[in-house]
Amino acid sequence: MPYGTAEFARDLAGAEPVPGRPAEGCNQASPLLISSTGRRVQADGPFRFRFREGELEVTGAGVRLETNGQSLRSALQGAADATGPVDSATTSADGAAPADAAARRGGTIRVGGPLPDRALFTGPQYNSWIEQPFLPTQDGVLDYVRRLLDAGLPPGVVMIDDMWSADYGNWTFDAARFPDPAHLARTLHDWGCRLMLWVVPYISPDSPAFRRLEGAGLLLRGADGHTALRRWWNGVSAVLDLSEPQAVQWFHEQADALCALGVDGFKFDGADVGDFRDDDLTGGLRPVDMCRQWSRLAARYPLSEMRASWDMGGQPLAQRVQDTPPAWGEAGIVSLIPRMIAQSLMGYAYCCPDMVGGGEISAMQSQGDIDQEFFVRYAQVAALAPMIQFSASPARVLDEEHLAAVRAALRLREHHLGRLLDLAEHAARTGEPILRPMAYHHPGLEDVRDQFMLGEDLVVAPVLERGARSRRVILPAGTWTDAQGRRHEGPTTIEVDAPLEALPVLLRA
Repeated sequence: MPYGTAEFARDLAGAEPVPGRPAEGCNQASPLLISSTGRRVQADGPFRFRFREGELEVTGAGVRLETNGQSLRSALQGAADATGPVDSATTSADGAAPADAAARRGGTIRVGGPLPDRALFTGPQYNSWIEQPFLPTQDGVLDYVRRLLDAGLPPGVVMIDDMWSADYGNWTFDAARFPDPAHLARTLHDWGCRLMLWVVPYISPDSPAFRRLEGAGLLLRGADGHTALRRWWNGVSAVLDLSEPQAVQWFHEQADALCALGVDGFKFDGADVGDFRDDDLTGGLRPVDMCRQWSRLAARYPLSEMRASWDMGGQPLAQRVQDTPPAWGEAGIVSLIPRMIAQSLMGYAYCCPDMVGGGEISAMQSQGDIDQEFFVRYAQVAALAPMIQFSASPARVLDEEHLAAVRAALRLREHHLGRLLDLAEHAARTGEPILRPMAYHHPGLEDVRDQFMLGEDLVVAPVLERGARSRRVILPAGTWTDAQGRRHEGPTTIEVDAPLEALPVLLRA
């Protein structure tokens, strides 16, 4: 992206959106394409599309081609204008879809609703995944956070990832590994942090929760009428029937009990489109609708992060970019800005790049020593994104020089935090993104994929190449001031110094 004359195809309804290349799928999708000429394609459901020889082919029901102005910005504004105000709850009291959900125009960016909890913007997010995969403990989590704070990193949102409970679907703390979760929450709060827990819609077979939920008819059933067992990345599980209001209510009861212990919110993983089938017994909801139901359920909690969403543009949900390997180049660090731009242009304004250093667990575990330069440059990409998330602890993997560079990136974020929050509020009101491609305000820069803008006045140009200590920056029309106070008249291209500790930014004068 942008597609231009390159050949590209995608099926928005598919578990494997790019046929034969599952790794090229994405976490977020929406039935919306927008053009830098003011045009947009929208539909009420998923469609297939192909760019070939400079032409766009679209196949699907109810596809609409609409025009608003002649720019990328006007095209996106047209998608936001089409929807009307957000229902801030997004769901009925029991978590089911609103009665008029089927009538809502797909691909629209809903405006006028609340922000996600500000804590997701104001401090870093610290996720236990890389440090304690699969078996986190109370002492381990507290030690992880304490070392981060002692190393000079600011308090933030602490996410305890996979397997803090004994079984999937048994959403209570494992008593052996978390003997006093209320004390855990109080301690983190005393340190200035918030606490989130990882959850999925999967239910471990042969568990007490499975037996209770199956007996109550609250598990997803396949076409044969029997409970469906679906393979996901941790094995084979049943799936909570998100089309059933009582199943959604059951989840809320488990979550509310955790909140009573001091838990502040949840990381909602799973519920990918591929977990569901067209012939599942879901009362007419399609696989994409079931994916969206998980996000609707999550919208009840201001402190929530989604890993996968369908057609939820404009909703008050943090949206994380897909797992990224710890690699230089197109598959790794270079992919972060284009992916965040893609999220932003679908209406997912509250985006978060994957965990600093990479969150793809198998690659992280097999790489040996951390590439400290890579870790720093990755942190700089994330520093002025809407949100930043760590998992591998900078206090553990970095020497003092590289740790100081990460702290410098976080200080730069703190310096621009007011701007980020203002843009987040603007996004909630208007649907316009926080992080914007250069072409959003400056037509003709559609192919610039390695730098971005925060609003209209700040150009952010991270270093993405190993060993580089300077980089080329494209400046649009106007007067721009660099970190040394030098003024540059655009449009122009300049070479800026970028030592290890520096994230190049230029502010409109």
